[in-house]
Amino acid sequence: MPQAISIFEHPALKHMLASRPYAEGVIFAVASSPEIPMPEEWMPWVIEQSGSHSISKGQADDMADGLMKVLRDALDAMRKQQVLLPVYCTWSENDAERAGLCEWLKGLLTGHQQLEKVWQRAWHEGGEQGSDLPGLAERLTRCLKLFSTLAEPEQAIANAPDAQRKVLADGLPKLAASLPAMLQEYVAISGELAGHLPNQFETFKSE
Repeated sequence: MPQAISIFEHPALKHMLASRPYAEGVIFAVASSPEIPMPEEWMPWVIEQSGSHSISKGQADDMADGLMKVLRDALDAMRKQQVLLPVYCTWSENDAERAGLCEWLKGLLTGHQQLEKVWQRAWHEGGEQGSDLPGLAERLTRCLKLFSTLAEPEQAIANAPDAQRKVLADGLPKLAASLPAMLQEYVAISGELAGHLPNQFETFKSE
């Protein structure tokens, strides 16, 4: 597969993958994990399971290479402390215009949920080594609450107490503006916990 072509544009493979925003959100969660799982564990999370598709070994290798490139790019952005939110993720009051942002965040939240055992293990190891787990838990909860709110804003508003709904609705643009910083915070929390686990960060160096 030519390196210039995104895996999500690959004519033979793009229909076998989840939407680009959702898949890239999942992979961001994988890259942000305190311990990165092996590819055979996380790649199925972004592949559409369908018996109607059959691919050659070469195409399977292309898919794996393309997904690994997305992971390496995410890790590289984290190392360089670059903006972590994809350019297509923008807030808008219009449902269609914010669809990319909502899908990416849904992918991130799904990936985080899939990796819950990894986070719990890091939490356990951190507790044994005297980390400030209550402080980290409060910070992580704040991040996940923001991600959930912006992933499904209508649902968040509907679930809010009557007296708070208008305040939440009016405050959504401000919450969206804080998202890049909260993504950095999410990565930082993981980094603090990762110090208690075997470090896999160099396993997936950017090429």
